[in-house]
Amino acid sequence: MQLPAQQVAVLEAASADEATSVDALAEATDLPPETVTGAAFELEAEGLVAVDERVDETIALTDEGRDYAADGLPEVRLHEAALDAGADADPVSMGRVIGASGLDGPQVDIALSNYARKGYGAIDSGEITADPDADPAADAEANALGVLAEKEEAPIDAIEIDDETLDQLERRGLLERSETTVREVTLTERAVTELMAGIETTETVGQVTPGLLTSGDWRDVEFAEYNVEADAERVEGGRVHILRQTAERVKDVLVGMGFREMEGPHVDADFWINDCLFMPQDHPARTHWDRFALEQPTHIDDLPEDLVDRVERAHKEGVGEDGEGYHSPWDEDFARALALRGHTTSLSTRYLSGEQIGEIEPPARFFSVEKVYRNDTLDPTHLLEFFQIEGWVMAEDLSVRDLMGTFEEFYAQFGITDIEFKPHYNPYTEPSFELFGTHPTTGELVEIGNSGIFREEMLEPLGVDCDVMAWGLALERLLMLMYGFEDIRDIHGTLCDLDLLRNTEVTY
Repeated sequence: MQLPAQQVAVLEAASADEATSVDALAEATDLPPETVTGAAFELEAEGLVAVDERVDETIALTDEGRDYAADGLPEVRLHEAALDAGADADPVSMGRVIGASGLDGPQVDIALSNYARKGYGAIDSGEITADPDADPAADAEANALGVLAEKEEAPIDAIEIDDETLDQLERRGLLERSETTVREVTLTERAVTELMAGIETTETVGQVTPGLLTSGDWRDVEFAEYNVEADAERVEGGRVHILRQTAERVKDVLVGMGFREMEGPHVDADFWINDCLFMPQDHPARTHWDRFALEQPTHIDDLPEDLVDRVERAHKEGVGEDGEGYHSPWDEDFARALALRGHTTSLSTRYLSGEQIGEIEPPARFFSVEKVYRNDTLDPTHLLEFFQIEGWVMAEDLSVRDLMGTFEEFYAQFGITDIEFKPHYNPYTEPSFELFGTHPTTGELVEIGNSGIFREEMLEPLGVDCDVMAWGLALERLLMLMYGFEDIRDIHGTLCDLDLLRNTEVTY
């Protein structure tokens, strides 16, 4: 019997009494594992060996997981700092506790997102409390990190950690699972007979080379068979994030509805973010707990003086014969303070005032799909950064019916036809209402946006003398309705599921 050299080597190294792994055969024959695998499948087709497969799953801590195993989980460190600050008796400033904990950067967000979930305490309005009965020593995730830190890699069957804890650590990016296909080879009776009779080695060629072609030797050589069913290394290529894909889809829909896109700065003056929206300067949403102010620079230099005067007058005195304003102090220096925008309505005020692209004549429609920043408490529907779908229409004699019809047309493009509306209060719109959609999995109503008709107190200082209807919609919550996500942290952030991002396709 004649066989290629690599097949002969595998036959001679394998055993009829016990199964031998491909790795062991590769070491014994000095052949690459992939060559041994190919030879084993070819021998199996000839009835000379039996190839058995099994999948072994192992787990190992990531670098971040090892850091937390050594230093402690961020939420545990936050709890310890809160206890030291006396938060078990009275609420303590969150900034003070975070500073004492030594946490920085992404660790702060991670600590805040897991603190209440694990029952270590509560965070409310910038203050933190600590539960004195919470026991970090009973923290299943922390204990699991300690166990896994003692091993470089461990078979999952040999680890006494419950599946829920392992899943949570994996979602947090603190451990990695890996699956390895183990193949074992055993000689058949026929192979033993052939080996006893003697097997000759025949030379085969694995690939066509330029030399074979130019010399003409390809006519005489024997080519090795190519196994198209052999395993190949899986390579994950990059792709556009599902959130970005959906944002582009939203833009396509709005452009198709006749809208033009707005652009503007992420860092802007409070004047454009809030004052032009007729938001009083003592409004709770304008405190340092709800906004991200800049340390350097702190203020904007240039603001249109005439517009500043008109906006200040609207705040103090109101607009029109029946206008009263807020009768509260208005500080231009406060209006010049720089911050990360909490909504993209700052773009709308820039455009409506004529400062961005010049005066806009009705009818006009504009939109943006951009990131905004809010100092919210992290939960399944809130993030510190998220994307807002901003839009407005300027025309004569607009009504709430026009606004509701616009939403129905927009959301219908994404297969969402059950939009509900609820009256609401905004300082800058009247009438106002919130939008809700039904979550496809839980059946619960999810708030997806806010809207209304801009008030005269906002439009008159901007120089607009016709109706403007406007809205701010959440892009992430649109994805929740489209795909059934129950936690927006599943699609971006430190806990996102990479397999989900790779496999979910945008609905068109």
